[in-house]
Amino acid sequence: MTQSPSPHPSAAAPGKPGMLDGLRVIEVADERAEYVGLVLSGLGAEVVKLEPPDGAPTRRIGPFLEDRQGPERSLHFWTYNRGKRSVLMDLNAASGAADLRRLLGSADILLDGSGGAVATALGIESERIAALFPGLVVARMTPFGDEGPWKDHKASDLVHLALGGVMMNCGYDSEPSDTYDLPPIAPQLWHAYHIAGEQLVVGIIAALIHRLHTGEGQDLSVAVHDAVSKNTELDVMSWVMRRAPLFRQTCRHAVENPTRVPTIGHSKDGRWYIATGVSVRDQTNLVPFLAGYGMQADLELPAEGADSRARNVPGSGAGDESKVHMVEVIQRFIRSYRYESMPWRQAQDAGLLWAPLRKPHENVVDAHWQARSTFAEIEHPEHDRRFHYPVSRWLSTATSWKAGRRAPLLGEDTGAVMAALTPRPAPTSPARPRAAGAPVVSPHGKPFPLQGVRIFDFSWFLASAGGTRFAAALGADVIKVEWKENPDTRLAAMSPVGGRAAREAATAPLKGVADSDMGGQFNNKNAGKSGMSLNIRHPKGLEIARRLVAQSDVVAEGFSPGVLKRLGLGYDVMRSLRPDVIYVQQSGMGGVGTYGRFRTIGPVAAAFAGTSEMSGLPEPAMPVGWGYSYLDWIGAYSFATAIMGALFHRDRTGEGQWIDSSQCESGIFLGGVPVLDWSANGRTWSRIGNRSPYKPAAPHGAYRCMGQDRWIAIAAFDEAEWRALARVAGRGDWLDDARFATLSSRLANQDALDAAVTGWTQGQEAYACMAVLQQAGVPAGVCQTAEDRCDRDPQLAALSWLTEVTGSKIGRWPVTEMPMKLAATPPYSGGIIDRGAPCYGEDNERILGELLGYSAQEVAALAEEGVI
Repeated sequence: MTQSPSPHPSAAAPGKPGMLDGLRVIEVADERAEYVGLVLSGLGAEVVKLEPPDGAPTRRIGPFLEDRQGPERSLHFWTYNRGKRSVLMDLNAASGAADLRRLLGSADILLDGSGGAVATALGIESERIAALFPGLVVARMTPFGDEGPWKDHKASDLVHLALGGVMMNCGYDSEPSDTYDLPPIAPQLWHAYHIAGEQLVVGIIAALIHRLHTGEGQDLSVAVHDAVSKNTELDVMSWVMRRAPLFRQTCRHAVENPTRVPTIGHSKDGRWYIATGVSVRDQTNLVPFLAGYGMQADLELPAEGADSRARNVPGSGAGDESKVHMVEVIQRFIRSYRYESMPWRQAQDAGLLWAPLRKPHENVVDAHWQARSTFAEIEHPEHDRRFHYPVSRWLSTATSWKAGRRAPLLGEDTGAVMAALTPRPAPTSPARPRAAGAPVVSPHGKPFPLQGVRIFDFSWFLASAGGTRFAAALGADVIKVEWKENPDTRLAAMSPVGGRAAREAATAPLKGVADSDMGGQFNNKNAGKSGMSLNIRHPKGLEIARRLVAQSDVVAEGFSPGVLKRLGLGYDVMRSLRPDVIYVQQSGMGGVGTYGRFRTIGPVAAAFAGTSEMSGLPEPAMPVGWGYSYLDWIGAYSFATAIMGALFHRDRTGEGQWIDSSQCESGIFLGGVPVLDWSANGRTWSRIGNRSPYKPAAPHGAYRCMGQDRWIAIAAFDEAEWRALARVAGRGDWLDDARFATLSSRLANQDALDAAVTGWTQGQEAYACMAVLQQAGVPAGVCQTAEDRCDRDPQLAALSWLTEVTGSKIGRWPVTEMPMKLAATPPYSGGIIDRGAPCYGEDNERILGELLGYSAQEVAALAEEGVI
């Protein structure tokens, strides 16, 4: 009998369903949670957006088509509401509340970013909505959570990025005196809500999987402050483990010991390239590449015997003058070329981590993304035009992303939706029921949502390992596979010499150990996983891998495209071993397309996706980019969503699939507004610093306070907030100043306004200033460091944002907890094994014995043969 050809993610298969096909979402949200609805719609759900009679407030956020304001012309609204349906509903009226109840009776998910308006209309507390509609998943996004001293504080995207630590990781280099003459810079645009939205989506799908198997809905919530505070990469664990603060640098990682030379270089026509990586391996590739152009200067190959296998976590390695000089030589090379002629592809072919800093719209015309259907042209019949949108984050064999129609006109679907309401169908039995037996219960005393799910995990770095970390915290049995010839990055935020006791007594940064089993960053991104060392290049190792694939629901992989296939473990082999297997691979650019084995790490992906070029002061200033590998976390969220969505689809239909995910693509998806502005208005993105031209606010920025490098973010969106700020500052003269008389005049005079506000704040202690402004109703937040969040932030403490787990060798340390608060199935970072990250190969004997039946003697023999 001949076997049918194995499917491939690039195969055109019209009519493939979305992962969430058949589900209805009722969305009551503004800019804080609209992104969640966009993702759910892209995954196939029907999203019904409830709007007040005068329209959602996001219809008044710019930019606008042809720069003419109007409720049907907001490109922001178009971007975040593509694929949705609009129903007009006045929740303050009795008829509106009754209609809301009818709608919720037909729905699977309530997406509630209303700030309590839905609960008020229903006459109950927000946390009790799910109980009122059995089987309903209620997903709430709040600024600061349901409890804690800051729960009623006012916030904004800027304020969240400040309080969450993102801003203190992002900004320009200091002066030679180590004094920062410029404030930290908030990455643009709407990233606090992207970060929280991505994590809420993962929680929603976890709740759906639980409901599929039990019929039970539940309340879940994400506090934006909690989610954003966990999104930074190195600073939290550097502080937790070694009491080491990090310092921001221009368009590169915040580090403990800053360097003076950015890893981006200026082309002769004013554009930018990133050229990162200064390890022995990079130097081995760099010198001959530059020599081919006669531009190697005095650089030499590494000394004989230098370790070319060492891998550094970006931003965690120590810098020295030789490495700085290497970057300066690279910058000479970049300055020799125009942006279009710089041979970055040849540098990539030589094994170098080089890439252009693209503007978001430049990816639309790239043949690679066209081959992946990353963008789509959406018809807008009212304008007799089609516009470009980013619409997809991965390719897959059984499901597909849904581009949907253009954003709805105001109330366009009211009649059709309300006339066709029927109660939510009774739950059907899953196509793949769970194995019988008592559920695994977490330390919270409640079951995990991913009961009985096993993941064979070839992830590494943060972009993929962080995704399976979510799955482990949600109850999956995650077996992390490594091999000593190419191990994961373990050497960052190391445990201090002297351990926990030394850390608790420390008053200055501590020296870290060199033991690779005692890395705090590795512990944070791999907590709750089992560890296995396995050489799948060895025939016996490959056979072990095949047998474990047969027992796994998911194979997760973060290598370059094609690695597992070349080793004899491609999707066709996996399917022959387990027909319903889910294979999720994530590389920088994806396996399908024209870039092949393009080399990326987070900063390279960010450069290519456009997120680096977007942030910073307006040109001619340098782009400031991100001070950590933002797309590592965004890639991790996307990876987790792909795994969770595929599990939900598999459990409903019995069908596995192969998903080809791209870290860069997950970043491109966030750039919808600048892409649409280019497509609709012909305008390319211009950086805006900390200002807010699209949801107008003035003042809107980070202002210096008393103390060394202390800043506070302040945002005044309306006259009441402006007057309250002036009153708190004791500056009645501001209200009499014609330059500041109206919001439009304040926007026209922002330089003078910023100078006036700074004149007041620089005499204020930051936290006292925040407290008095918040009490007066002004959105404000300290630009917090990792020290602030760990040791001073009372709201994060109230939200239990850190969880202590015990690693076998590293001992007991805090790691970040999942920000999703699921009432019925809460996550736990220690996972089902209640442990920190595994030591290298720590669980070999248990896994091989319990799952494959190997004896202790056989396991020892495998170690002797170099198999494990």
